[in-house]
Amino acid sequence: MNESAWDGTLSASEFSASAQAFAEKWKLNNPAYPPWTWVKSLEVPIFATNQVEEGYLSLENVCIVKSNDDEVASCVEGEASLYDKEDEESTDSATLSGNDNVQPYYFDFHIIYSASFRVPVLYFRAYCSDGRSLGLNEIESVLPANSAKVLLESKWTFITQEEHPYLNRPWCKLHPCGSSDWMKLLFQAVEKVDRPAMELYLVSWFSVVGPVIGLGIPIQMLKEP
Repeated sequence: MNESAWDGTLSASEFSASAQAFAEKWKLNNPAYPPWTWVKSLEVPIFATNQVEEGYLSLENVCIVKSNDDEVASCVEGEASLYDKEDEESTDSATLSGNDNVQPYYFDFHIIYSASFRVPVLYFRAYCSDGRSLGLNEIESVLPANSAKVLLESKWTFITQEEHPYLNRPWCKLHPCGSSDWMKLLFQAVEKVDRPAMELYLVSWFSVVGPVIGLGIPIQMLKEP
């Protein structure tokens, strides 16, 4: 594939290959987090193609602990967490000591291929420990402070709410309208967008999308095998 003619999108089969590479790199470089898993679709949506296995990547039960003082901390041992790094040291002790002034929130993340935009889309939902789902405004209020800053400053990304294409329930998503443009910019330094580079597509994409919802990736994930 010629990089100069590439429009920043990928095919469904390229998404599948990139998703596998992303999940493997995540598991290798983020052992503290649960792995991303491929969920095979039991009901194929109307936009599906017959050439590739339909499905999506899933990372679920990721926890935020946010205090009433707007601090963010990690969850109890064994659970993944989202937090502001600068608050990690000061808030962990409060969490471990059972401070009643903190409220845990849980996030589910799905990475789904959009056939119309030809790019990945991050869908997510959030809920309390009692199972109550959070609305869009509530979700934005419990995200780490750095996430709110990215949303405010970024011209590429904004959150919308619509039906999950596989689960048929309302989920939030990061709108993909500008994804192909900034993905092309990310790959401009690559002399040739070939198969190895396309397998890094999802890793590169998540390096931009992840911080919006508080999930960063180690720099090692951006290196080719």
